[in-house]
Amino acid sequence: MTQPAEFLQYPHRRRGMDQDRYDWSILFRRPPIRWPDGARVALWVVVPIQWFPLDMAATVPFMPAGGVDEPYPDLRNYTHRDYGSRVGIFRVMKVLDRLGIRATAPVNAAVCERYPRVIEEVRRRRWELAAHGLHMARIHHAGLGRDDEAATVAQAVATLRRATGEPVRGWLSPGNSESLHTLDLVAAEGIEYVCDWANDELPYPMRTASGTLYSMPYGYEMSDTTLFGQFHYTAPEFAEQVQDQFDLLYREAATQGGRILSLTVHPWLIGQPHRIAALERALAHVVAHAGVWPATGAEILAAFRAQASTPA
Repeated sequence: MTQPAEFLQYPHRRRGMDQDRYDWSILFRRPPIRWPDGARVALWVVVPIQWFPLDMAATVPFMPAGGVDEPYPDLRNYTHRDYGSRVGIFRVMKVLDRLGIRATAPVNAAVCERYPRVIEEVRRRRWELAAHGLHMARIHHAGLGRDDEAATVAQAVATLRRATGEPVRGWLSPGNSESLHTLDLVAAEGIEYVCDWANDELPYPMRTASGTLYSMPYGYEMSDTTLFGQFHYTAPEFAEQVQDQFDLLYREAATQGGRILSLTVHPWLIGQPHRIAALERALAHVVAHAGVWPATGAEILAAFRAQASTPA
């Protein structure tokens, strides 16, 4: 099948990198990173807290992971996702409490209004709250006008700031989807890092109209939606993959500098009774090692930025 000529016509198409947001770089040739207290691996647990509208099947440009994708009213899928904020999140919290781990929680703005108790519990544990758009049906994409997207970003960040009274430093787009303007718009709202790009294992700087923004290594393959939903792993296989990921990073860090183990778990998925034990087994394996630093995204980025000699 022949592609139309315009298929290859896009901004910044040229020899080399086809965008000017960040520079090409080889991870293994960068100066080594040193985490606090000489830790080898920074453990970054990400717990998205989301709201999926009942009618999203008719409104989204594509269906994000976990989307309510059947005709309205899709009560079966809606209530399954709602389980995460009613039951699953509290199981996840108990596991992380027992292991002494504080997470980063990307939160849809709608969660602040619909599940205020969850926000209270997140804050009580001193987790980091990151912005996660308005809700899971408000997707950032090229078909969304810049002004509309700017208003969406501003509302999402402002809602989270009002609910917590704290700065909001991180951003995860619903569905990990961005338009060509998203980075500029979130940087203009004071966001310091984004989680939408999955092409590295350490933070790296990105250029925006409002200055430098950082990409954090949000592990796409280390997300429960990928492992359970796409790869169809069992719970024991999930735990084994987390352990294997950590073991390799831990060995690399001994000679190549600090690494980040990024693990994303959704309460509606990992919080099920038959899966939650696998999360605890996997994380218990990680924190049992010396030289592991459980930290939030903002804490990891601050430690990274303090080492100013580290290139992109």
